Amino acid sequence: MSVVVMDSDDLERLLEKVVSKAIEAYAVQVPTSLPPVLSIKQFMALLDISRPTATEVMRRPDFPVNREFGNPRIPTGLLLQWIDKHTEWIDQNAGEDFKARRRHAFG
Repeated sequence: MSVVVMDSDDLERLLEKVVSKAIEAYAVQVPTSLPPVLSIKQFMALLDISRPTATEVMRRPDFPVNREFGNPRIPTGLLLQWIDKHTEWIDQNAGEDFKARRRHAFG
């Protein structure tokens, strides 16, 4: 068995580096033009979808919605991750305005 000896400053720098890399790898980048949490109306406007479509997707067990605030709210970062994982649903249901903005954003 090997033993590594480090002083506390070296250990702190190593931990800081590891934590920073983990945060970068798993952090959700939310554009500054979007609020951190969306209302149903903001969600519908962002995806250019109707109320029935928004209600349908919010009932999915895999959809990130928080109902603890009285009215459902969608965490923007988790929504963006969900969109990346469910591109097929987006292609079938989102409006053309959203698809055009998405194509523009990703080239």
